[in-house]
Amino acid sequence: MLFRQLFDGASGTYSYLIASRKGAEALIIDPVLEKVDRYIQLMEELDLRLVKAVDTHLHADHVTGLGALRDRTRCITVMGENSKADVVSMRLADGDKLDIDGVSLDVIFTPGHTDDSYSFVLEDRVFTGDTLLIRGTGRTDFQNGDARAQYDSIFNRLLKLPDDMLVYPAHDYKGDTVSTIGEERRCNPRLQVKSVNEYVELMANLKLPNPKMMDVAVPANMRIGLAQELVAQKGWAVSAVEAIRLVGQRDVALIDLREPSERERHGAIPGAIHEPYPKLKDNLSSGGVLRALGAERRLLFFCAYGERSAMAVQAAQEAGVKSACHIQGGIAAWNAAGGPIER
Repeated sequence: MLFRQLFDGASGTYSYLIASRKGAEALIIDPVLEKVDRYIQLMEELDLRLVKAVDTHLHADHVTGLGALRDRTRCITVMGENSKADVVSMRLADGDKLDIDGVSLDVIFTPGHTDDSYSFVLEDRVFTGDTLLIRGTGRTDFQNGDARAQYDSIFNRLLKLPDDMLVYPAHDYKGDTVSTIGEERRCNPRLQVKSVNEYVELMANLKLPNPKMMDVAVPANMRIGLAQELVAQKGWAVSAVEAIRLVGQRDVALIDLREPSERERHGAIPGAIHEPYPKLKDNLSSGGVLRALGAERRLLFFCAYGERSAMAVQAAQEAGVKSACHIQGGIAAWNAAGGPIER
């Protein structure tokens, strides 16, 4: 496995680049906006193709790099389903898998620091965001934080992992880079409490100042969605109501860009062709299935919220498939309009 731990000194943030091998698909966890150029340079040096950019939660101390990475690489942006961000390409739930070629992470809902905090387990390591830090835990006094929920996330979820599992947090301010579950159980001063009530009292008396970037970062990180209106202005979008009328027409091919787990969980539009977004480049290349299909029928892309499909339309138009358009707002808008779903 190819693994890089990257650091932003201004915010004390760790970001993690993961791929199965050189030349493969990659994902990045908790990217920082100011470091996007460095991430892209590193991926070029390692011959990696960024497929997913993931935030463990909505950050208050830095502006996320999710939107910038999406705009520059057309990657999938990912957060937990509880996130308050306006639009991300994919939302994950507890028990889901976060997959790229050769790499699969287990998703654990670990609220407490915020109400949208998630951790990700990869083989021998866990990425804990701000829930469990090295010799500390994430504060719980804003963004719907809850010390009682965090106690449960730590003691009943994370500390149930093997003692030798490596702990990689989203932040550190003392220079530590990695710990283990067993080490934190023994040495983390905030975990030496005897009860949940003692932990709640401890967290209520930290009296920490607000993060310096909080007033800038939180609003910015809540508005990271792709501007689908710009795609619509070019005539490349249809509303969900319009799309419902196109189902079953012989000259229209509905293309579902979601992953199999999303289709299984949320259902699919009847008659849609499943071609996941990561295969788009190959499918639009010379001899690709979507390029050939687009010469005969109107391609109508859709995904969960319209972000992947908007990027797919742009890529299709650039590839010369001029019939391509997408369902603005994705399956979420389709469901709101009462469109048919098969499971």
